[in-house]
Amino acid sequence: MERKNAWLDYTEQDEKELEQTARAYRLFLDAGKTERECVEELVRQAEAAGYVSLEQKKASGEKIKTGDKIYAVGMKKIMALFHIGQEPLENGMNILGAHIDSPRLDVKQNPLYEDTDLAYLDTHYYGGVKKYQWVALPLAIHGVAVKKDGTVVKVAVGEEEADPVVYITDLLIHLAGKQMQKKAAEVIEGENLDILIGSRPLKDLDDDKKKEAVKANVLNILKEKYDIEEEDFLSAELEIVPAGKARDCGLDRSMVAGYGQDDRVCAYTSFLAMMEMENPVKTSCCLLTDKEEIGSVGATGMQSRFFENTVAELMEGMGDYSDLALRRALSRSCMLSSDVSAGYDPAYAECFEKKNSAYLGRGIVLNKYTGSRGKSGSNDANAEYVARVRKVFDDHNVAFQTAELGKVDVGGGGTIAYIAALYGMEVIDSGVAVLSMHSPWEVTSKADIYEAKKAYKAFLLDA
Repeated sequence: MERKNAWLDYTEQDEKELEQTARAYRLFLDAGKTERECVEELVRQAEAAGYVSLEQKKASGEKIKTGDKIYAVGMKKIMALFHIGQEPLENGMNILGAHIDSPRLDVKQNPLYEDTDLAYLDTHYYGGVKKYQWVALPLAIHGVAVKKDGTVVKVAVGEEEADPVVYITDLLIHLAGKQMQKKAAEVIEGENLDILIGSRPLKDLDDDKKKEAVKANVLNILKEKYDIEEEDFLSAELEIVPAGKARDCGLDRSMVAGYGQDDRVCAYTSFLAMMEMENPVKTSCCLLTDKEEIGSVGATGMQSRFFENTVAELMEGMGDYSDLALRRALSRSCMLSSDVSAGYDPAYAECFEKKNSAYLGRGIVLNKYTGSRGKSGSNDANAEYVARVRKVFDDHNVAFQTAELGKVDVGGGGTIAYIAALYGMEVIDSGVAVLSMHSPWEVTSKADIYEAKKAYKAFLLDA
């Protein structure tokens, strides 16, 4: 059952729409390199499309009704968008669920130090990374520092042409004999992922401060540019990410290379599908979560009560809330866990089972189950539900394929699907194939991005 390459059937109009989608997606990747930035950008775009915040709707005193477009944000890192349908919410929703966090390096709370006239920031890596991939690259700093008076200072260094970048050094090949004998997991240790941020000492310091003159200069710069003191690192969330904009990839410009495509490629195409909805029968929902890369934990992860609480608030605003009605609304919902899949890479063919792999350019991927070894941690969608989703995709001329996450016993991974399924709703993983997943620069096919948007819109319409 080999699936056809989607490019072969595109008309000139299809390719025009495909390029428009890919361009909007690249711009989103550039604007949203952290979960906070993603939420901020998507709120901006949603409000331009007529969405209002749940808080604003509640404050107006107006009853929530069919046709309303509402969004809710939690702690600036998780958000849900709803387009209220014609049917009662108790009948369930069609939900697209993705995540907007990505692997990265987080700056520690007490990070700044100087060693032999070089200033560094200490980091702790976030999510599953190959640590050796993060050295000898131009890196950027994104995030916020919150001062004791509550002032939030936004930080973004390394993206503009005139900006400096930061850097993690690697050992020169001439002295790397022992290093080259180490296992890949040990070539770069986590505690050695320190960010080089300065080497110029501050002049005219007192003798007792001269030994940390480079650190003093860095602190001076932070004070002048951001009004940040060293103690403000204690309440900062600063993320180290690859510097640079997402780019077309390939001489044929058929792919996108960029940071954070797991899972922002599914998050943004889900969002685009929501923006194109008109008069839905069932309420459409796009849920974009945080912390998936570390287990969907915390107040902004899928395991939190954010989504459940938000739906309860919606039902209260409609005058329909009860605990039983809320339970029914969640259990009767259908969801696509919009998360990426491992793209087949012929350079590492030994890790894939070719009949059950995802291929770039062949459309959106359905993963009936994920997990690792024996499907551990998997949702494993019901066959009846897989059939429904297949029909929706076929009815809307969506190119799709099915896959597993590599060979049995080679590895594995999970998504938010099993958490949403705890409500009793039908869930299946459905996303875009990615090459070099979790690396600083990942690659996706423009055709798959386009088909994902089509698939998500079809699901919202007809699931």
